Amino acid sequence: MLKLYIGNKNYSSWSMRAWVLLRQAGIAFEEVKLRFDSFDVGSDFKRAALAVAPTGKVPVLVDGDLVIWDSLAIAEYVAEKFPEKQLWPVDSRARARARSVCADVHSDFTALRTHCTMNIEAKLPDVGVRLWRKAALRAEVDRLVHSWRALLAEYGGPLLFGNFTIADAYFAPICMRLVTYELPLPEDVAPYVAHVRALPGVAAWIADALVERDFLPFEEPYRTAP
Repeated sequence: MLKLYIGNKNYSSWSMRAWVLLRQAGIAFEEVKLRFDSFDVGSDFKRAALAVAPTGKVPVLVDGDLVIWDSLAIAEYVAEKFPEKQLWPVDSRARARARSVCADVHSDFTALRTHCTMNIEAKLPDVGVRLWRKAALRAEVDRLVHSWRALLAEYGGPLLFGNFTIADAYFAPICMRLVTYELPLPEDVAPYVAHVRALPGVAAWIADALVERDFLPFEEPYRTAP
């Protein structure tokens, strides 16, 4: 059976992508959570993560003697191992676009990731109002809106390429951020966020995050207590 190493569900956005992909696709796997205590060398988390993969980060997927780190590499491997799940769109044009938007999330949207850290348990609308003054953040959300709008229109929704794909798993943590900070979204795009959150795989991750109750001050730039 596949084994997936993840971090805290309330905070670990990259772990969420891999976990949701497997869970939503109905692929059996064993979950191993490496609790965040610090990312410093010598921390319990770092020692445990380095024992699994050379990056000392999560997620990590283990399949027998094969170890795969990096969420996009995990997604590509799973798509090839389980082709019947059609985790990328079947159409080559749609597949290229799905890979493009995933790569975009993988390498960019730094303002959104930096200022709106994932925190599923928290409700931070007042912080969101302050953050919305940042031009870089507004520009990135605008990029998201235009990309989602175009894909939903072309492929008919309710997900970006009609049915669930790796792209929706990749955007799931971004949907969490938009909700936590209540960032403005136009009416024609907001239902996509709601639909992603309602996916069984995403809903299961959210439920686990809410009962985790593991407040980590170094992951909380905006609160000193829940």
